[in-house]
Amino acid sequence: MASNRGVAYVGPGKVEVQSIAYPTLADPRGRRIDHGVILRVVSTNICGSDQHMVRGRTTAPAGLILGHEITGEVIEIGRDVETLQKGDLVSVPFNVACGRCRTCKEQHTGVCLTVNPARAGGAYGYVDMGDWVGGQAEYVMVPYADFNLLRFPDKAQAMEKICDLTCLSDILPTGYHGAVTAGVGPGSTVYVAGAGPVGLAAASSAVLLGAAVVIVGDINAARLDHARKQGFQTVNLSEHDSLADQIAQILGTPEVDCAIDAVGFEARGHGHEGAQHEAPATVLNSLMEVTRVAGKIGIPGLYVTEDPGAADSAAQKGALSIRFGLGWAKSHSFFTGQTPVMKYNRALMQAILWDRIKIAETVGVEVISLDDAPMGYSQFDSGVPKKFVIDPHNLFRKAA
Repeated sequence: MASNRGVAYVGPGKVEVQSIAYPTLADPRGRRIDHGVILRVVSTNICGSDQHMVRGRTTAPAGLILGHEITGEVIEIGRDVETLQKGDLVSVPFNVACGRCRTCKEQHTGVCLTVNPARAGGAYGYVDMGDWVGGQAEYVMVPYADFNLLRFPDKAQAMEKICDLTCLSDILPTGYHGAVTAGVGPGSTVYVAGAGPVGLAAASSAVLLGAAVVIVGDINAARLDHARKQGFQTVNLSEHDSLADQIAQILGTPEVDCAIDAVGFEARGHGHEGAQHEAPATVLNSLMEVTRVAGKIGIPGLYVTEDPGAADSAAQKGALSIRFGLGWAKSHSFFTGQTPVMKYNRALMQAILWDRIKIAETVGVEVISLDDAPMGYSQFDSGVPKKFVIDPHNLFRKAA
């Protein structure tokens, strides 16, 4: 019988590579599915959303196999699959979606109604998202393959750009979704909260959409230095000057047209002292302050319904002290939720293949082996300006 290994969440602050079951064409409840495929994983990325679980900030159970950012080669096909063949190289949207329910038909694949008995929306290797096995492994099963998978038209060309194309499964569409829902367009002034991979993907997407100026804010000096090297303006939120003052120093006005929250619920306070403490509503409140009247705020940053590690009882239940009255008074539009990856990934694939965006360079892709995954998690958690991409079968080196 074929073997398989995957990255398991063991407990707060710890992951390890374990022997796991080889995937079969069955759903998490053991029912046979003929619409699925089995992939040999070509690349699978460590995401900030994974870190929330690994830090113990969710209700994720020990033993969960992680990984929702997956690119793979089709090696086994269910009898109902019609548009894919063995050997195809495909990108896997992190959303598990059936393609048949109302929300899928309306392109809201992040909240599919059928793939998760607990609530709307499914994902691979993520807490409360339907128990689908994660893809930080050697092999993984993908259901509803005809609907979910994006096939790369030229396999050799795709492998030449695999460091960029691996970002199609989540962070590039997520950043792009944040920019689109924030109303970014030609000539926009844009503020992005967070200089991690999603924040940089949002900033790069804003440029792709025609923004005039993109400002990235963070408290991590190394990440801000990397963002500047990518051509973005930056503000350091650990400094005494307020966010509005720092934006005014760049733009001549304390407000922007569009704002994007790429931080989420583990945000830290602003200012020299505040940066030492968690303040989960800080980003949203600051974005309302610096976004112009009638502006839009895109919120691809993750917020959870339960946060057992939060500092106060309200935040533990996902309740935040948001200045909603300010946003209402300024007629702001807010857009939240899981990104519907399929809405964007084909167009973004073309942007990569035709060199309109170099996302791997922007987010600092670093390729590591499956065995080095624990090291990757540790370094990423320390705040290094990198996006760790796992190469389970050493295929990147072979392609090079």
